[in-house]
Amino acid sequence: MVISCESVNKSYGVLQVLKEVSLVVNKGEIIAITGPSGAGKSTLLHILGTLDKPDSGRLIIDGADCISLSENGLSSLRNRKIGFVFQFHHLLPEFTAIENVIIPGLIAGRKEQEVRTEGIHLLKLLGLESRVSHKPSEMSGGEQQRVAVARALINKPAVVLADEPSGNLDSQAASELHDLFFRLREEINQTFIIVTHNDQLAARADRVIKLKDGRIEL
Repeated sequence: MVISCESVNKSYGVLQVLKEVSLVVNKGEIIAITGPSGAGKSTLLHILGTLDKPDSGRLIIDGADCISLSENGLSSLRNRKIGFVFQFHHLLPEFTAIENVIIPGLIAGRKEQEVRTEGIHLLKLLGLESRVSHKPSEMSGGEQQRVAVARALINKPAVVLADEPSGNLDSQAASELHDLFFRLREEINQTFIIVTHNDQLAARADRVIKLKDGRIEL
């Protein structure tokens, strides 16, 4: 078990966005979270990523009880245990691919040479060996998103959370990114939880979690 949430509720003012959501995700699973706009998909992902706190319920990530952790404890756990990939890559434009990739490793206090060597290995694994010293403006949208995936993987996270990761890509780049997720699962047993509207990606996932009106549809 990598993530377990139990009876999670979340409201913003009078609007209850999540209602008694429970979910268990195991190592090496690729989970797709689907549902209409406003169903609570991104809110659930933010709570699973400790970017937001539930009003009630439990959240366990790789054995750590997140509800009881301090803000510093949550920041440390997020940096070590969780990788994030968003619809927009959020790469820093003034830095090269390898510099963007290693930032979470440096934040974690790892030695620069060690994390740089690992970052170059990841970029090669993702087919970006020729883009190591390129800045985001010198790369295609698909290449930029793969750099973001390498950045998410640099600290060997227990889980990668992706929010519409292919939503800003053309169909070919989207397909290549989806293939990459499944290849990473096969090669390094990486766990992914992916919010998506892409039917092809959802169809390939090990499980589809459908949200409607803040609840998981059974």
